[in-house]
Amino acid sequence: MTADQVKGKGFRGALRYNLQKVDQGVAKILNMTFTSGKEGSIMREVALVRMLRPNLQKYFYHTSLNFPPNENLGDEQMNMIANEYLNNMGFDQHQYAIFRHYDADHPHLHILVNRIGYDGTVVSDSKDYQRSEQVLRKLEKQHGLTQVISSRQAQERAMTKNELEMMKRTNVPSSKMQLQEIIKDVLSRKLDATQFIQSLESKGINVLFNQASTGFVSGISYGYEGMQFKGVHLGNAYKWQAIKNAISYEQERDRTTIHQANVRTREWQRSTRAVESTARGTATGIDADTEVAAGNRKDIQQGTGKLQDQIRAKDSRYQQAARADGQPGNQSGVPDQKYLIQRGADIQSQQQGRQQVGHQALPGSDFIGSLLGTDHLAGDMDQSALNEFKRKRKKRKGQRLG
Repeated sequence: MTADQVKGKGFRGALRYNLQKVDQGVAKILNMTFTSGKEGSIMREVALVRMLRPNLQKYFYHTSLNFPPNENLGDEQMNMIANEYLNNMGFDQHQYAIFRHYDADHPHLHILVNRIGYDGTVVSDSKDYQRSEQVLRKLEKQHGLTQVISSRQAQERAMTKNELEMMKRTNVPSSKMQLQEIIKDVLSRKLDATQFIQSLESKGINVLFNQASTGFVSGISYGYEGMQFKGVHLGNAYKWQAIKNAISYEQERDRTTIHQANVRTREWQRSTRAVESTARGTATGIDADTEVAAGNRKDIQQGTGKLQDQIRAKDSRYQQAARADGQPGNQSGVPDQKYLIQRGADIQSQQQGRQQVGHQALPGSDFIGSLLGTDHLAGDMDQSALNEFKRKRKKRKGQRLG
């Protein structure tokens, strides 16, 4: 028996879904604490209890209990299991509704619960997944049901829903499943540490060990098809504790081999990131170095960009005005004198604006701006302004000493 749990802010959506299944004849109500099976009546009763804890956001708890296809239990026993599940999870004084569904190839229940009790207490959701798993294992034994291996004991992590959907669409196993199969095959050969690493690398798997300076290894992860998987993400059989027992491993003998594998893996990771960065730059027309530099000059670029737009707009207006004046030079594509004079004034204004924007991005920009002009060297500073700054600084220093 397995359980899928959801906590949310709304009761109505899940309630309506289950009631619609009842109306369609593919579900039935096994039990509920509400006085009526109507949506409006149920929601009014839920609202009354919710007033006891109006600030609680996720007050709704929804879980489905799923049985194997061969365990087609009667309604009475399924209702008993559902109520025992609720009591063991702490929902013994709470509003609930239990629905049995017939719309899948296996028997299953949907349980909707208000986390707020009739006395205003709230069932904690701390470690509720672990608690739920413990309750399920207990109920399996009590009712003589098929016992499902716990997640702690499972040697392989099962496929997620997204992985299953992708495999259905593409008819190709996920990268995680392929990786599990490759490692499983390599481990079956009873290799030593060096052979184990070489076999994985020959199949496109980069191994990274969590190795201390003493040589002690406490973990392992695998790089495959551009993704990195920790051993725990693949299952207990792929964690370092299981790996080192499945191969011939000695810490002192193999510490250099493992260190070298780490060096190769990290080098591969760096080269992969470099390729990806270059690919991004090529796609946008900007190389990686320019992209970094541009990021550091973001404020200045934004300011000068606006000024450039203003100049372009004025260029267009001046050219139109020149054509309207009927200047011969403009008809031949050569700017007239009036346009060149105005254009020069705008360029000067643009440079002054760029200088101002650049100084705004620097600490102490007011003082620097009063001393430096665009493209001027430090030696060209206005001496009177510099002397005035030194005088004020000396005066403040004297006041502090006094």
